[in-house]
Amino acid sequence: MLFSWINMPDGMHKPNRLINERSPYLLQHAYNPVDWYPWGEEAIKKARGENKPIFLSIGYSSCHWCHVMEKESFEDEKIAELLNTFFVPVKVDREERPDIDEVYMKAVIMMTGHGGWPLTVFLTPDLKPFFGGTYFPPRRRGGLRGLDEILRGVAELWRKDPKQVMEAAEQNVSLLKSFYTTEKSVTTPSHNLVVTAFDILATSFDSLYGGFGGAPKFPMPVYLDFLQVYSVLEKESAAVRMVSTTLENMARGGLRDHLGGGFFRYSTDRVWLVPHFEKMLYDNALLARVYMNHYLITGDSFYREIGASTLDWLVSEMMNPGGGFYSAVDADSPEGEGAYYVWRLGELGQILGPELAKIAAKTYAVTDTGNFEHGKNILTMRKRTAELAAELGVDEPTLKQMLEEAKNKLLDARRKRPAPGVDDKIIAAWNGFAVSALCTGYRATGEKRYLDAALKTIDFIISNMWLNNTLHRIYKNGASINGFLDDYAAVVNALLDVFEVSFEPRYLAVAVDVANRMVELFWDNVDGGFYYTVEDVAGVTRIKDAYDGATPSGNTLAAAALLKLSELTGETKYLQYVEETLKCFASRLEAAPAEHTGLITVLAGFHTSRMEVVLVTESPQEARPYLAHLYREFKPFRSVVVVHNGNRDTLQKYTRLVADKPAKGPVTAYVCENYSCRMPVTSLEEFVKLLS
Repeated sequence: MLFSWINMPDGMHKPNRLINERSPYLLQHAYNPVDWYPWGEEAIKKARGENKPIFLSIGYSSCHWCHVMEKESFEDEKIAELLNTFFVPVKVDREERPDIDEVYMKAVIMMTGHGGWPLTVFLTPDLKPFFGGTYFPPRRRGGLRGLDEILRGVAELWRKDPKQVMEAAEQNVSLLKSFYTTEKSVTTPSHNLVVTAFDILATSFDSLYGGFGGAPKFPMPVYLDFLQVYSVLEKESAAVRMVSTTLENMARGGLRDHLGGGFFRYSTDRVWLVPHFEKMLYDNALLARVYMNHYLITGDSFYREIGASTLDWLVSEMMNPGGGFYSAVDADSPEGEGAYYVWRLGELGQILGPELAKIAAKTYAVTDTGNFEHGKNILTMRKRTAELAAELGVDEPTLKQMLEEAKNKLLDARRKRPAPGVDDKIIAAWNGFAVSALCTGYRATGEKRYLDAALKTIDFIISNMWLNNTLHRIYKNGASINGFLDDYAAVVNALLDVFEVSFEPRYLAVAVDVANRMVELFWDNVDGGFYYTVEDVAGVTRIKDAYDGATPSGNTLAAAALLKLSELTGETKYLQYVEETLKCFASRLEAAPAEHTGLITVLAGFHTSRMEVVLVTESPQEARPYLAHLYREFKPFRSVVVVHNGNRDTLQKYTRLVADKPAKGPVTAYVCENYSCRMPVTSLEEFVKLLS
């Protein structure tokens, strides 16, 4: 179910200004009695003209507590009256405007010590934050102050002592500017930081259940990606075990949708049992890539199966028919949070019959008492199918066949339930992650459907979101909102991944264009590194950060893209941008390496030997056995170019790797490392020996 619906409470009000917006999140508030404004000049002009503070509420469509606050407070007539009388209420979708979310989230964390969504911020008419928090109930509840009380208090303070408010706001802006100020180092950070980051992650690692820290527990694919790279570069088996334990427990726990595929946002407990039930495109794309790479590292087909089921869910459930992936599935359905996904033991018997129900209950740990609310069960897998088969006295292929039958029947029954909504806006950065994951899936499995989906998506982005030398962040009924750093950088990474598996020069050409535009728009010519935005956000400050959280930071993505682009094109200027970015954030990497594991991964790549493989052939088909060997292993920081009669002339315009590499047989393989090339070889046997 797409978010085409709009919340229309009983005694329906006339729509407010949000009715004209495209964002599903904003449209959910279009019939609130609150006189909402979207972020923009109209709201700012009103605040300044009437000398009223702005009440800024930031959230996103699949956020459970955003829905709760909307129902409790923004549909409440008395709350609405307070907001409309004393404030200018402004709604922002954080997925559309991550820049606004970033600045004011940082301000709230500085003021209160914590953050989250829904984000509630009070601003002066010139957009400076002076008070804020996250979720507030409509009226005092336990230790939580009520929104009505807060609104009255802020309105009274604004009326009685505006000077105090302005002083607090100025102090907050000063702190924000200081936070986003970087001091460039004269030297590139050393490789020792890579080892330090690993040691810190090892200390916080949960050796029993995987993951890092306690509850709530997030998947943190940026950590896992770093550990995979570290395991290969440093030949560190402990890093492999950390990733294996984490991926195994996440895949068998309640964090994964065992019927439909895909992962939920995070676990509310240490053991990955009870999730927060929203599904995000970025989590699933990044995790699918990690699972596929772990299959290549370990040879364990379990990780391939989980990666494939995640990609299959993306393609079947989240892909726009014309190309591009939707952004999220809501945590809530009309019957409540998680209701769509949980089961009673009796339901299994009714749907599957006694024999199959017994197998399914044993497999998915379904009991009469349940492991969730009201005696219901979140499906988990106690053991892998091989162990379960031995326990049940059947062979594994038979058990898998029975489970497939059970899964299909349960899915049919589940589809009859009221479904959670799907946020159908297409976000450039997150689609970049999806394309890269699909390319990884194609390399790991050889399944052409993943390549087809990657090509369809990247072509959609090029045709519909890369317009007039500008990348747009959002596509929904047309392109909107100019892209931010992470949009440009993730799309460049995706274009390079597609180029390497398709051998089509046009993808490299577009990657060069988008990368050059990214540098033009976001590069800091004074201190190096990339700004997140083209200009100051709300006139407050210009964001420049490298913190890697649920997703890699814009600077991490940009540095990774330019490191790859320097290898594929032979252009050293791109490598210079990488080095200057590492210098820019050197002090932050040294102070908190584990908070910058994505950029630390780039640092590892910068210091290690990077390999370029060029296969020269008359036809791409001739190169398939060579590519199959390359795709069989996880080798970070290796670039592959296939040159054939149909693409050589065009390729020469965009890469120096093609020059002076003639064909000397059906396939001629050139392998270069550290700016030095070995003698070319013309047989697969010699090629395998050369790589080893």
